[in-house]
Amino acid sequence: MPSDLVIVYHRQPYEEVEVNGKIEFRENKSPNGIVPTLKSFFGTADHGAWIAWKLADDPSNPDFERVVEINDAYGSYTVSRLPLTKEQVSSFYHVSSKEAFWPILHSFKDKYNYDPVDWPTFREVNWAFAEAAAREASKGARVWIHDYNLWLVPGYLRQLRSDVTISFFHHTPFPGADMFNVLPWRREIVESLLACDVIGFHIPRYAANFVSVARSLHDVSVLERMPVDPSLISEGTALSERNAPTRIVYQGNEIGISSSAVGVAVDFIEARANDPAVQARAKTIRTDLKDAKLIVSVGRTDYTKGGVEQLESFERVLEANPALRGKVCLMHVSVSANRNMTAYEDVQAGLEETAGRINGRYGTLGWQPITLISRAIPFDDLIQYYLAADVAWITPLADGMNLVCKEFVAARTDCDGVLVLSEFAGAAVEMSSAVITNPFSYRSMDLAIVQALEMEPQERQERMKALRQMVRRFSVEHWGQTQEAAFKQASAYRKSKP
Repeated sequence: MPSDLVIVYHRQPYEEVEVNGKIEFRENKSPNGIVPTLKSFFGTADHGAWIAWKLADDPSNPDFERVVEINDAYGSYTVSRLPLTKEQVSSFYHVSSKEAFWPILHSFKDKYNYDPVDWPTFREVNWAFAEAAAREASKGARVWIHDYNLWLVPGYLRQLRSDVTISFFHHTPFPGADMFNVLPWRREIVESLLACDVIGFHIPRYAANFVSVARSLHDVSVLERMPVDPSLISEGTALSERNAPTRIVYQGNEIGISSSAVGVAVDFIEARANDPAVQARAKTIRTDLKDAKLIVSVGRTDYTKGGVEQLESFERVLEANPALRGKVCLMHVSVSANRNMTAYEDVQAGLEETAGRINGRYGTLGWQPITLISRAIPFDDLIQYYLAADVAWITPLADGMNLVCKEFVAARTDCDGVLVLSEFAGAAVEMSSAVITNPFSYRSMDLAIVQALEMEPQERQERMKALRQMVRRFSVEHWGQTQEAAFKQASAYRKSKP
């Protein structure tokens, strides 16, 4: 059945579990996150489809189930699964996306390496996604494409289907022209994105950067700029913008430029935080700490997250403040997402070496300064630690958004606790009531964590109340509503064209 909404995303919208030799499709373990939010859009369609890839030993195997029908809490929809070999996945995702695109998007030029990139394979995989979307889409359908590893899909899809409305959402930062134009495929990438009807970014800065890049490469004009919501402007954060482009034109076609940050499922997180069992466990954690304060840091094992730099800051703080020794514990959770990549192995080794040095230097029989956890923690367990923590320390060197800090704030139904947040996380634009820090500055980092540990209760509660208002206002549901509105506006414009 043709679909009037097609979502194109690299991940499948469920978990595959083998039960008695058969594969079962199950809902993702946590309702919090981007996949459930995207699936909720199927409620706005008569029939929906999802395009993803799936690892296949032999893509030509006739037994490979390319299309499956799903019936879950979000309705009935089709999932088209593109069979990719291990070699294709490595080339398209681990090499092109992670070794070439990722460092440039996060402005780490020194980590960039395009020599191993197999551009024809990247094109081939993106073409397969575009073909699948064109095949599933009904006449005039909405097609929603997600993230930088599918950069070429809009251009290919527009060649195949001139009738559909295409929206693309960019989940990472988008750098300025001086950085982005390092990529040798820059013109092809940007021209593909300019085939969209809507291009979405988390914050106005990324939208402005994209338009600057597009104008440096193509004949693009800005039709409209709008003032940024005053609540998203802060003198203390590096990523604030006072106005941003909202409409551009390329080759006679108008393109909407959307700035809307992904949020979290606030009601779900609050319900978990208010669960008596979760609160009891959080109380036990506090009791076990005795009079020590707990700092929680949660992120991925990635050089963009600044994990080693954070641990080094903690070491400097312990050295400069002997009174804190034995009185503060850091739980540093760093989950590896790409275990087979050398860059991430080096980060993990750096974390382990630095934490080991600090624990060896300052630890005693009764106190270990750092607990380093390198595995995923169940969401309810995270909520327990969010509730027990005195401080959440989230200091990436660069981050498109960062949902961990929003999870922490949503969990603090007691309106207590302190958030220390990097000004280079997209979330800082919304969350200026946090203790904002510059992770590239030793002084800024060290002073911020000491300030958080010493903050008086009244100030903690005032800051947290303001943060909770922002997190609730810009929830994941709000993000979904803004994306739906942008789609409707673009669809109406497309229908009005002669």
